[in-house]
Formats: sequence, structure tokens, C-alpha cells
Amino acid sequence: MQTTKLSDAAFPQGPELDTAEARALLWMSDPQLHEALQASKDIEAARHNIMAILHERESRLHARDCQIHALERSNALHCLRVMRNFLSPRNERVSGTSVVHHLLCLEQDDGCGDVHPAFVHDILHIMKGTTGAPVLALQEAPDLTVMDEREGSRRRSDYLDGLAKAVEAKASRYVSGLEPSVIERRRKNRERILDHLNATLDDWNDYPWQMRNVLLSEEVIGDLIELTDSEREAIRLCGENRIPFGITPYYLSLMDREPSRRLDHAVRAQVIPPLNYIHGILKARADPSATLDFMREGQTSPVDLVTRRYPMIAIFKPYNTCAQICVYCQRNWEIEGVLSPDAMAPPEKIEAALDWFRDHPMVSEVLITGGDPGVLSNGHLRRLLGRLMELPHVRRLRLGTRVPVVMPMRIDPGFLDLMAAVHDPPGREFALVTHFEHPYEVTPEAAEAVRSLRTLGISVYNQQVFTMENCRRFETVAVRSTLKRIGVDPYYTFNAKGKEETSEYRVPISRLLQERKEEARLLPGLSRTDEPVFNIPALGKNHLRAWQHHDLIAITPRGERVYEFHPWEKNIAVAPTYVHMDVPILDFLIALAERGEDVREYESIWYYF
Repeated sequence: MQTTKLSDAAFPQGPELDTAEARALLWMSDPQLHEALQASKDIEAARHNIMAILHERESRLHARDCQIHALERSNALHCLRVMRNFLSPRNERVSGTSVVHHLLCLEQDDGCGDVHPAFVHDILHIMKGTTGAPVLALQEAPDLTVMDEREGSRRRSDYLDGLAKAVEAKASRYVSGLEPSVIERRRKNRERILDHLNATLDDWNDYPWQMRNVLLSEEVIGDLIELTDSEREAIRLCGENRIPFGITPYYLSLMDREPSRRLDHAVRAQVIPPLNYIHGILKARADPSATLDFMREGQTSPVDLVTRRYPMIAIFKPYNTCAQICVYCQRNWEIEGVLSPDAMAPPEKIEAALDWFRDHPMVSEVLITGGDPGVLSNGHLRRLLGRLMELPHVRRLRLGTRVPVVMPMRIDPGFLDLMAAVHDPPGREFALVTHFEHPYEVTPEAAEAVRSLRTLGISVYNQQVFTMENCRRFETVAVRSTLKRIGVDPYYTFNAKGKEETSEYRVPISRLLQERKEEARLLPGLSRTDEPVFNIPALGKNHLRAWQHHDLIAITPRGERVYEFHPWEKNIAVAPTYVHMDVPILDFLIALAERGEDVREYESIWYYF
């Protein structure tokens, strides 16, 4: 029998709640559903009976005398649409699972042990939503229509002040690297690392020194910061099994010495992999049928080093390593090791790729990425960028690099001179796209690096991956706000990819949708310029907040919502869809509770589809 723990009044609770107890709560919450299933002899009868319930509820919502609040009614109609999707035989075929079958098993207690509480909780909340009953305890905004204009405006302003203060209080929970106490702590960290490496401050500020001294072993790293047993084991296994791993001295200085991860959780998690990640990588390596190319870049690579998914932009990957490796990177499976000496593509492949760009004048923008081409020498970069600058149809060059985050001293005078030569508007634009994950990564050094680029008129953008390390209430708001302070524009927020080996990082899509609507929406528009997206293997980015780009079609017995994502070509051309199984919402809430979060603050998550 499946059991779970979630001690909180906002959700059906245990403290130990097994599937049978969750089922009892479902029947209590929706007796009409229970009766319909009791009266069903088989799946088709159950499908018909549940559809009749949904039809009756929708008719009430459309009736002339419907008095349900417009917002509750809107939520109910969304829930009805989702439940109808669950009843679709076509969706059962596409998803490989049948919600009707699982519900009938619950009713008949037949195979109930295969159904997890996460499935029951999701159905319970969605079915409650179909009734139009209030599902959330929300404050009421001032009704300006019944007030004098001036009085109403003042009341509205007071109400908005309250919202702004709440946002500020929530976001301030997340400490940034710009705070004086953090700056001082990291100064001491730097001194400790320099003493250990017998180096000077001039060495520290020299990016080749940072690269020569990338930290690889648990012994050295463990001498500089305290590591947990699992962190030590993970680093050791990376070394023994040639799993790419390494930390620049600068980035290590961003980690707190003690191992609680209270403040530096996102920094440590960025580069120190969990053990199940390592086991997943080794399992995939041992399986000849497995592939770690989750994004299926091989299907969108017309020649080596080039990836093209969109009409007017293509990716150029001349350099296949980084100063350090992000655990959940979509391309880390291609990298042999940190700063691998043979990471530079052979000259003949680079020439073939450049010839391809020359032969495709419709490609007006090139993203140079990898790996991280930002760690190449200025000479190498000058030659590569110079060849692309020779192509008259390339009007924008974009460099994808994490050096402002992991090694900001790389943005040196030589690098800036090179960028200034490339950036020549209106004829050609140069832009830099980087990857800050958390305000704790934002430092005065990073701010200075960004400022030096912005002084040249170069735009700096951020792509954030939405993970367990930055998904708490207003945590990503803190990321956006801190980045805007140093001149970085939020660009994309990526839902963490569904790679099995990175399961500890993944967050339900509904949480990202909730964050966009209830948290990001409260910021000024220029602070929320990022777009939440799901990157579909081989197809490209799907804009999550637009329902016309995806459908929720099923829930597995484990409680995984099953989405069918539509390609960006929808309404332009016929292209395949992509089916994805998401993280169970209940599992996510339990993980949040284990991190000390009050999950009552997330209760609307069930109603984002």
C-alpha cells in the first residue's frame, strides 16, 4: 500500500496517508463521483457516468441564473476541460495510461496498491474545482465601483502597498551576494583558498590562473569547505568514473564553509551532483539502447557543430567544455571533462560549419555556445567571431557563456575590446546570454563584469532553469530583481528538463505557471521580461503560459501529469507533438515541506494546467 506524509491542514493529511485513506477523502469530497463509479460495470460505463457529471456541472455554470463568482466559474471551466481530457480514449492511447481505469480500480479496490496518493490528491482537487465551489482562501480586492473615485483610488493604492510590502518581505528571505555580510564572508573564503593554493590576489583576478586551478577532488575541496558524506562520495565517484566535474576557485568562494546549505543550497547544487544523478549516468552508459541526448540534438544538426530548430537562428558549438559543469546541463553528456584539452573542434569541422552558415543566408542570427566558448582565449574567440562577421547576412551574434557567474574576471580588457569590435549597430549586434540561478550567485565582481559590457552598449540576458533550488515562493522574483539591479535582463525561465538522472532538480510545470501568475506578475514589467518555456526535444521552446501550446491529457497512477506539447510551428505547419510526464504535485509539496516551507502558501498549484 502506497503511503505518504504531508502534515498540513491545506491538503488531505495523514500524517501517514495511504492510498485507501486518500480514496476515502476523495469519496467524501465528491460523493457524486463515488456513486457514478459504484454504478459502473466497466470502464466504458464509468467514462459515460463521469462525463454525465461533468455535463451537468458545466450546464449549471452556463445557466442564466448562475451566481458563482466569475473567477471561480473560470477555474471550474478549466477543471472541466481537464477532466474531459482525462476521459478521452484518444488521450489514453497517446499517454499510455487511463485515469478512468485507475478511478474504477480505486472504487473496486482492485489493484488499488498501484495507485499512489499523488494521483488521488490531484483528482480530488480537480473534481472539486469542477463544482465551481470556492477552492482557495483569498483576500478581496477593493470594489472601486461602489466608491467615490478619489476614495476608491486611495483604497486601491493602500491595497497595492500591502501587496508590494508582502512581495518585498517574501523576496528578502533570499540573501544575495551583494549584501555586506555576504561580501565579507566571501572575502574570508577567498583568503582561505588563496592560502591553500599558495597564491596572491593578482593570481585570483587572473582568469587563466582560475582555469589552471579548477578544483576536482573531494580531498582539496573538503579542506576548503565542509562537505557532507554524500557530497564527498559524489565528487569521488565523478573522478573515478570520468563524469565531468570541477569548480573554479572563485565559484567555490561563493559556498559557505559549513554544509547546511541554508544559504548556498543553489550554489552547491549547481555543481555537486546528487548520488542518484551519478547512478543514473552510469546506468545509462551501461545500457546500449539508452541515450543521454535528451534534446535529440542529433535530429536537428545538419552538419557537425550546428543545431537548427528555428527559421532565422542557428547554434554554433565550436568548443565542447566549460570552466565547470552544471549538473542538469542538457549537453553535459557530450563533455569529456572540465577544460578538456581536446574540447576545441577540429579545424575541418569548424570550416564545414562556417561553410554551412555561409550557404544559408536565411540564418541572420548565430548563437555561439557549447560548452562555454567564453573560456576560450581572446585569440581563438577573435578568429571564430571574425569569420562569422564576414557573413553579411548575420546581423546578430549571441555568445552563450556562464563566465560572468563562475569566473567574472574573464571579462577582461582584451575580452571587452573584442566584444566592442563585434558589436557594431545598426549593422550588427552582439549580445551576451548568461545563466544566473540564484541571487546568492550575484556578486560585486559579477556586477562589475556586466557593467563593463553594458558600458559598450552590449545587452546582457539571463536564462534561468527553474529547479528545486529556486522555486520557493518569491525565490525567482528575488533572482529577477537582483539581476535587474546589476543590468541583466531576464530572458527565459526554463522548466527543468525531464531527464531521469536529474529528477531531484525537477519541479512541476504547474509550479512554474503559478510562479508566473502569482509572483512574477507583481513585479514591474521590465523586471519580468522572461518567458516561462519548456524545451521540447528536437522541436524547440514551448511557451508554457499559453494553453494553445499544450494540453494536460492524463495522470499516471503515480500522480504524474501527462502533457501533450504542441510544436512552435502550430498553425504554421503540421509537425509532431511531444508527450511528457511531469513531477507529481504531491511529491513536490512533500519535498517543499521537508525544506521547511509552509505548503499552504502553494495551495493554488493544483489549478494551474
